[in-house]
Amino acid sequence: MESKNVLVDGILSRASAAAAEFNQLDQQQTDRIVRAVYEAALEHRVDLAKHAHEETGMGRWEDKVIKNTVASLLVYQSICDLKTVGFISHDEERGVSEIALPIGPILAIIPCTNPTSTVMFKVLIALKTRNPIIISSHHRAMECCRKTVDILYRAALSASAPEDCILFFERASREDTQALMSDKRLALILATGGEGVVRAAYSSGIPALGVGAGNVPVLIEKSADPSFTAEQIMLSKTFDNGTICASEQALVVEKALAQPILDELQKRGAYILSPAEAEKVVAVAFDKEKRTMTADVVGQSALKIASMAGIKVPETTRLLLAPTRGVGYDNPLSCEILCPLLAFYTVDNFDDGVSLCIDLNFHGGIGHTSVIYSNDEEKIKTFALTMNAGRILVNTPSSQGAVGGIYNRLMPSFTLGCGTGGKNITMDNITATHLLNIQRLARRRNNDRLVRFDPAKFFDTSLSANAIEQEFNKNR
Repeated sequence: MESKNVLVDGILSRASAAAAEFNQLDQQQTDRIVRAVYEAALEHRVDLAKHAHEETGMGRWEDKVIKNTVASLLVYQSICDLKTVGFISHDEERGVSEIALPIGPILAIIPCTNPTSTVMFKVLIALKTRNPIIISSHHRAMECCRKTVDILYRAALSASAPEDCILFFERASREDTQALMSDKRLALILATGGEGVVRAAYSSGIPALGVGAGNVPVLIEKSADPSFTAEQIMLSKTFDNGTICASEQALVVEKALAQPILDELQKRGAYILSPAEAEKVVAVAFDKEKRTMTADVVGQSALKIASMAGIKVPETTRLLLAPTRGVGYDNPLSCEILCPLLAFYTVDNFDDGVSLCIDLNFHGGIGHTSVIYSNDEEKIKTFALTMNAGRILVNTPSSQGAVGGIYNRLMPSFTLGCGTGGKNITMDNITATHLLNIQRLARRRNNDRLVRFDPAKFFDTSLSANAIEQEFNKNR
């Protein structure tokens, strides 16, 4: 059904036409397009990173270069050999063949925290699966996303991609966006961003793959190495000034290691806030009425946040650390705040630490990510069995670890599913395989046990389930 919104109808008509043409391409043609787009993304990793930083005022352009590299090079390497066209597998014994089909036009919601990298990532996985993609950017990142789309689209056309396979949504109003999200010609919404936009995607009536809040707890168990642990935490939480939703939010440290960890963090540029200073930082970093972080601090440096709060810190400060207690909205430091600010909890023992991590997880990060630093395999397993998180990282910087492909073999992704706990359909790192419809061609393979089984026994109510099972299994 065509939309009454002229802007929406126009862009979806173009996307639908591209989908019809895309459906006719073979694997070789598809892979040639994906290769050309990947190369263009990687070649422009620096200028697009600078553009994103200049426009949004968030993070560090140097770190955004790394994000763009992951979103192009590592994402491409993870999907380049996938079969995504036609027959992709066959199981002779079962007689089942799988056939990959594109799903159709995809709407990609892009956040201002990771704009150009998320565009690269979503475009690559969409084109690999022969799906046209419509990019809808956060208003604070419109220009850098538009530039990224232009670069990638020209590269796609140079490899004979269908016209309009990548589109930029020049939205004029909130109503335009709502009309687009609810149009039945869309196949899927890939929603990466804040709670509001993800909720809107799920309530649109169109299938959606979304994300959940991070609020990542980090348990530092007494067998961990303090120097190594502090180094990894600083590497992660200061990366792009904490804009990745998988960045650490709270350190939960066993008492035996509390002071050594604090010492090591201070050596690397962490500043320990006094209770009074912490209150001032919370005042600028968290909106208690809305129960969420303030936009003003997202992706800002520790020095800038301290200045905003009116506190004096050394010029070498890279991270603000706030010793705290309690979990809940009356303690905003236990909530997700995407900047170089960390809550610091001290616990008596491992069990208390696990319990506190569970509380933090359920307070605002169900299904997302949790981290443990430990050299005790049994403690690691206990932690993993207890946490409700799609990514449980061991001795790994959380920001880079959850995204995948750098410190582990998780699929490189900029859309991290949080499962049903986070109100998502999957806990996976979203990738190309999530953007396919898979047909199953099933050839006749008789169940010989059933063929030889006397069906009259099914009607014999005197037989127990165990007796029927034994009779059935005699025909193996």
